[in-house]
Amino acid sequence: MPDRPSLDRAYDDWTNWLIHEKKASTHTVEAYERDVREFLAFLTGHLGGEPTLEDLEKLRAADFRAYLAHRRQEGLSATSLRRNLSSVRSFFKRQEKDGHLHNPYLKSLRTPKAPARLPRPLAVTDTKRLLGEKQDEREPDWIYYRDAAVLTLLYGCGLRIGEALSLNVGDRPVGDILTLIGKGNKERMVPVLPAVRDAIDIYMKQCPFSLSDTDPLFVGKQGKRLNARAIQLKMQMLRRNLGLPESATPHALRHSFATHLLAGGSDLRSIQELLGHASLSSTQRYTDLDMEKLLAVYDQAHPKS
Repeated sequence: MPDRPSLDRAYDDWTNWLIHEKKASTHTVEAYERDVREFLAFLTGHLGGEPTLEDLEKLRAADFRAYLAHRRQEGLSATSLRRNLSSVRSFFKRQEKDGHLHNPYLKSLRTPKAPARLPRPLAVTDTKRLLGEKQDEREPDWIYYRDAAVLTLLYGCGLRIGEALSLNVGDRPVGDILTLIGKGNKERMVPVLPAVRDAIDIYMKQCPFSLSDTDPLFVGKQGKRLNARAIQLKMQMLRRNLGLPESATPHALRHSFATHLLAGGSDLRSIQELLGHASLSSTQRYTDLDMEKLLAVYDQAHPKS
């Protein structure tokens, strides 16, 4: 094994690779960095001192299991544990590719099984109530129209909140198709309903800032790109006012988009393309949800149930 760099240098090289070569999103980079820092902090106590790359190479399966057990005791879910392990594997894989270490035990470790979770969409009537809710008199008109445009875009086009807020003015839909860069840096096109275009047009006319095509489409009170937290808080207020469940989040509008399309007769392949899912298995969850609703109706209505 050639001379190894310091662990700090290896860590910096890995994060630079994530950002510049892998083109990972800011959210992914932050999560991976946080997971690996927590792993290295655990090793400091586990090994009795700050680890080196040589120490990482000597780790055995029991050491990795001890880390996962430690994180589970801290209350992490199986889903979070899966991401933690994925982050650590990414770091080790990069070190192995650079010739800094070789550890076969991490590869053989079984990934924690994630529980099957069905999407929790809103009913069609609740979605209409949500999008048609009256303005809060305490907020400026343009804020109301901005939030309405964002929520209409999430439901009307099935976008992730990050996808919607990453749009610039020049990206806004002016025709029947919206082209965007989604998860995994993949480009996709989605049809745009007139209601979506109208909501964005009204917001643009009300917006007090002079925005060029290269400026963010949705901005906050300081004229900078809108943070997802603002929309999450708006949804929190709306579901409280309308008596909707806690599952009524911005992401639930994306689930509602897919579920309502499926109920209307759309095929899974088309929905997969619209959502930007890499595999059909992700989209098939909506079939499971539809079947769950069908069985619930059956149980309530069938005389033999």
